[in-house]
Amino acid sequence: MEYQSEIRDSEINELLEKVERRNYGKYLLKLRLNPIRGFEDQVIKFDFPVTALIGPNGGGKTTVLGAAACAYISEKPSRFFSKSGSLDNSMQNWKILYELIDRDINAKESIQRTAKFKSYKWYRDNMSRTVSIFGVSRTVPATERNEMRKCASTVFKYDSSQVEKFNDLVVSAASKVLGKNLSGYSQIKIDDNGRVTLLQGLTDNNISFSEFHFGAGESSVIRMIMKIESLDENSLVLIEEIENGLHPIATQRMVEYLIDFSKRKKSQVIFTTHSNDALLPLPPKAIWAAINNTLFQGKLNVKSLRTITGQIEASLAIFVEDEFAKMWIETIVSDDSSIIENSLEIHAMAGDGTAVAINKYHNDDPSVKFKSICIIDGDSKQQDSEADKVFRLPGESPEKYIYGKVVELISNPNETKIGELSLLLQKRYEDSNFVEKKIKDVGITCRDYHLLFSQIGKSIGFISETVVKSAFLHLWSRYYTDESGKILSIIKNNMTI
Repeated sequence: MEYQSEIRDSEINELLEKVERRNYGKYLLKLRLNPIRGFEDQVIKFDFPVTALIGPNGGGKTTVLGAAACAYISEKPSRFFSKSGSLDNSMQNWKILYELIDRDINAKESIQRTAKFKSYKWYRDNMSRTVSIFGVSRTVPATERNEMRKCASTVFKYDSSQVEKFNDLVVSAASKVLGKNLSGYSQIKIDDNGRVTLLQGLTDNNISFSEFHFGAGESSVIRMIMKIESLDENSLVLIEEIENGLHPIATQRMVEYLIDFSKRKKSQVIFTTHSNDALLPLPPKAIWAAINNTLFQGKLNVKSLRTITGQIEASLAIFVEDEFAKMWIETIVSDDSSIIENSLEIHAMAGDGTAVAINKYHNDDPSVKFKSICIIDGDSKQQDSEADKVFRLPGESPEKYIYGKVVELISNPNETKIGELSLLLQKRYEDSNFVEKKIKDVGITCRDYHLLFSQIGKSIGFISETVVKSAFLHLWSRYYTDESGKILSIIKNNMTI
């Protein structure tokens, strides 16, 4: 089933605009790593208040997370960048450059700050902000945590005054993420200062149970949300491997919660992940990939990362702008039986700039055994170049172009293809006149060509958008063989034999 976010598009756009207008009290806008670990002059911009960092192991995700933490004096650099004697001499002259908002320092403009490691010591500016970091150890079960040992006993007792109910915000948020009612849950303060607590659950039959019988993911979600809700406005939250201990749906809901939190508390969240599910609620500008110490912005997925880094066997990788372009290329390739199944990897990059940049990176990597090409939309402002392996689809707007060409086919009075299209659209041949009229009516009334095929599907009788796109693309590929053949030749000429 297609994912539907609880966060409305209007809320996403509102948050993007809030960052663009720099309407925050405190916010980390951008950081430049130059140099640090393997990064050389790499920049990441935080265009959305919730940012996901994806990438293979060792790609540099935690380095970026640590660099963000080091912007503020409350966090010690050694948590992320420890020096082990002469083993880490390469740390000398590490530098991180920041662009930040801090209205206590400058009420109108952003400010520039630096953190650098020199003469065996970190030097940083005194920037203050509430920062909360959640490492992977948060999912260690209660039975394995030293501070809980005294609670794991048959003689453990506590006073009712030590019990504290969760506030309504925590109950509501954690219940949504975990998909269960937590209204009867509470925490028991074990020590005098309340730093060590034991969670207590309650079944539907009013039977209580301790945190020792919680799932590790369940416990970590509740504790994270308790901590996050206690933070001040304009805080920074850093999370390592957000999916740790969570099933895919809970991971999606957790990211949705963080978006809601960032809006309510005017705060910022950065997390690392290996999960596609964590990316689903986010816009492309909120996603950055760290691949072999190089940073890319855009909605890449985990499978495309494996292609980019050459971790799969293929004859050619093809990077395109979006899902429609991907379906277009797949349709063209499917008409050629000589192309072996799984010999091509086709990936939608959610943007022409990302597609071009990823293609260049892939082809510049000497360790990759197969090459890639980039096929951009006809209306892309990126430069096509045979030398750079960047090619262009015919027409301008892809949806508008395909629609127009298919309308030409069904409007030909001598050789109309409307009957064939009706069958591809899962309608009866006898419905051809009705189908043709509805297709042309939608073409007249539709303002946004990205919605063309969705509107056609609804108008002819609840046919899915995917089916409509596939029908139009197959009919185009079948009868516009000169144009489809040119694209097919580009693909076959670049395949590794």
